[in-house]
Amino acid sequence: METTEKSIEILNDLIHINNDRIAAYEYAWKDLEDNDTYLKSLFQTFREESRQYVHELNNAISQAGGEAEDTVASGGTIHRAWLDFKALFVGTNRKNILEECENSEDAVIRAYRHALDFDSFSPELIGLLLKQEDGIVHAQQKIKAMRGNP
Repeated sequence: METTEKSIEILNDLIHINNDRIAAYEYAWKDLEDNDTYLKSLFQTFREESRQYVHELNNAISQAGGEAEDTVASGGTIHRAWLDFKALFVGTNRKNILEECENSEDAVIRAYRHALDFDSFSPELIGLLLKQEDGIVHAQQKIKAMRGNP
């Protein structure tokens, strides 16, 4: 039972992080110029991606017999690391926004890698987490490419 509880705690941490990721991209979206439509569209895509991840994580928790904590709130160790970074999110120009988004994706990727260190997940759940992590890595690569071409 302890393993299941730990699994649910880790998945809930990832839900919190994805909810924070959604909020961070909404915040960054608001700071962009109205004419920066491509980047606004990209941030909207990343928000929707995290909403899908939250949905998938909720399903995984339900299948494990747990209850999802679908909020943005302080919690486990993974989430605290994310909040430490989130407190630094202060950018109002395009370059700073992209830099902070890139750094925030670093924090999310680290959280997923930390979660994947837990050795009691089922192969299906590991596959889900790896797929989500890959999506976040891909998002970060897009941001890095845009930072090189402001």
